[in-house]
Amino acid sequence: MKMSEHEDSLLFRQRHTLAHVLAEAVQRVQQRDVEVAIGPAIDNWLYYDFLFSPEKQIWEDDLKKVQDQMEKIVKEWQELIRIDVPAEESDYLVNTLMKQKYKDEMRREFLAAGETISFYVNTIVEAAKDRVLQWVDENYIKYYEWITEYLQTKYPDKFTGKFATFLDMCEWPHVESTKEIDPKSFKIDKLAWAYWRWNSNNVMMTRIYVWAFSNKEELREYAEMMEEAKKRDHRKLWKDLDLFFFDDLTGKWLPMYLPRGYIVYHLLEEYIREKETKLWYYHVMTPCLWNVDLYRTSGHLDHYQDGMFPIMEREWEEFVLRPMNCPHHMMIYANQLHSYKDLPIRIGEIAHDFRFESSGTLKWIERSRHFCQNDAHLFVTPEQMKDEFKKVVNLIFDVYKDFGIENYRCVLSLRDPEDKVKYHPDDAMREKAENSLREVLNEMGLEYTEEIWEAAFYGPKLDVNVKPAIWNEYTLSTCQLDFCLPAKFDLKYTDKDGEKKTPIVLHRAILWAIGRFFAYIIEETKWVFPTRLAPEQVKIIPVADAFNDYANKVCEELKSHNFRVSVDEWSDSFNKKIRNAELLKIPYILIVWEKEVWANTVSVREFVSKEQYTLKLNEFVDKLAEIVKSKK
Repeated sequence: MKMSEHEDSLLFRQRHTLAHVLAEAVQRVQQRDVEVAIGPAIDNWLYYDFLFSPEKQIWEDDLKKVQDQMEKIVKEWQELIRIDVPAEESDYLVNTLMKQKYKDEMRREFLAAGETISFYVNTIVEAAKDRVLQWVDENYIKYYEWITEYLQTKYPDKFTGKFATFLDMCEWPHVESTKEIDPKSFKIDKLAWAYWRWNSNNVMMTRIYVWAFSNKEELREYAEMMEEAKKRDHRKLWKDLDLFFFDDLTGKWLPMYLPRGYIVYHLLEEYIREKETKLWYYHVMTPCLWNVDLYRTSGHLDHYQDGMFPIMEREWEEFVLRPMNCPHHMMIYANQLHSYKDLPIRIGEIAHDFRFESSGTLKWIERSRHFCQNDAHLFVTPEQMKDEFKKVVNLIFDVYKDFGIENYRCVLSLRDPEDKVKYHPDDAMREKAENSLREVLNEMGLEYTEEIWEAAFYGPKLDVNVKPAIWNEYTLSTCQLDFCLPAKFDLKYTDKDGEKKTPIVLHRAILWAIGRFFAYIIEETKWVFPTRLAPEQVKIIPVADAFNDYANKVCEELKSHNFRVSVDEWSDSFNKKIRNAELLKIPYILIVWEKEVWANTVSVREFVSKEQYTLKLNEFVDKLAEIVKSKK
């Protein structure tokens, strides 16, 4: 298997070696009584999956012992030795020496694929065994004495004078010695649970995640970033702002938006609908439940069934909750005859979609099983395709400018030419579509990378990936080029020469899903929404009950100008009312008491700037209107 440059980097080799160090540490702590499964290096982490017996199960309280043992192993300057073995010997190593059935499952797959079976052995100097391992359980030592005897007999040139401390089947590169790893450059992060091979029909395993970097300074910086992440993470703080919630009784991963949250949600819907209407999009509404034959025709049932909810059969008809909207918009186009003069036709919808994705891929409102997609399909002639694609890209960047989104990158997502299953089997059509998108992007002078595998089954796409303040990048906007579905649905328009021709379709989503965009804004702003998006823009706090009437008069005046405002008339202390408003991150707090009543003014406290000042009521109305208009 050919390695990428990333996979051959020193940091990757350090992380992959640390995965073996982690498994060795767990064996030492649990006296080797554990099934080891798989342990890759990923992004800033590495992890390893284990299956423990009930009496040996590891819990959070045990992680400190594992961390200490990992650091000790690294300081032992263990040498890692690779051996490539024939099939028969790999069977003996895995099933007789290691006694690891999950490794054997992978071994059989490697052999079937014609791959070399390789093992890595962690070793120390044999003469130092008693000193180095003096605190390690004797059963662990006896086991590896047996392993060492076999290796020294079979491979004397490699293992004479060495003592094996860990043996693992592995194909990826490692550092030559743990001397190349800073013992303070890694930290166990957490325990998690994962199905073996990501299949919910398999056993649930214990997964241990470890942060790992080149040195302790990089680890410290990452730890600080993760602390910052906790302050922003919409999964942790949603209760504080009363925006949305989940409940197992109503269904896992099905968000329910509370009044404050739905205000923001609705504002985002209104914002993008208004943008699209000005660009001559026509908005429609289609049902959430469709005959499954629609998805057979489009090909989604063949390519996407694992991500769909189960088919429901009633009165000899099969229905399914829709996972996407393109087939429905194809049917809307097909509902009428079209001339080339009608095109482009831009059909938009804030559509309710349902996808049964595995729980491990879900992340609250950023990625849930029910979401509303800001979807649209543009039916265009070949001559119009480039211009319409450019308009979509310009709309994406216009929206990003409105929301101050600057940290993003463009990706031309292509098919994997080796995959003959995932994609529509028309190579000529796919190549034409990919070249067309590449030409448009080059004409626009956009910087982009090309990445295989991420294309839709019907065509290539431009993905705009954002890099949020926390976690990893993800796609926020997309535009996809499709020659495939229009042909499947036999869509036509009459050209100026009187011939029937098939339109090209651009699939595009600007906010992608409203919930995902909402989550992005939450985390980017640390929950401090711009005034135009704040669920509550103004909180009015009377200093005493005697000033409630004036506070309500101010409230009515602001409401008459469509501002979101309320009066805190609760019996809490004045300081607690201020604190409550600040916890909700309300942009403006208006304090009213005697002098404000007589002068028809308000005392203003700004949440972001912490400025305090007094204005006439009409002056504050004008100021707030200007702030909302300026999108601040």
